[in-house]
Amino acid sequence: MTDEQTIHVEVAFALPERQAIIPLQVLPGTTALQAAQRSGIAERFESLDLENARLGIFGKLVAADQVLQEGDRVEIYRPLKADPKEVRKARAARVKERRQEEAEG
Repeated sequence: MTDEQTIHVEVAFALPERQAIIPLQVLPGTTALQAAQRSGIAERFESLDLENARLGIFGKLVAADQVLQEGDRVEIYRPLKADPKEVRKARAARVKERRQEEAEG
């Protein structure tokens, strides 16, 4: 592969304690999933399941078959540990409870 035939992209994945950003040269027409597979990032993170992972480009969720452009950074997203809606509801309930205790106390 010569430089004129390729585009430069990056593949990124992070855990709370470590991250990897892998620069890569790929052929035009390469998809987000193909770039992630070719990067070898799954070998660095044993729990990473690329086939079922959600992918994004610069913070925007994309389909695995999204064709990459020069300079794109493919981001591999981890599943959420907690549903953000449930976290907000629990926080609101705690605040409401605290206010009621203060009003009664």
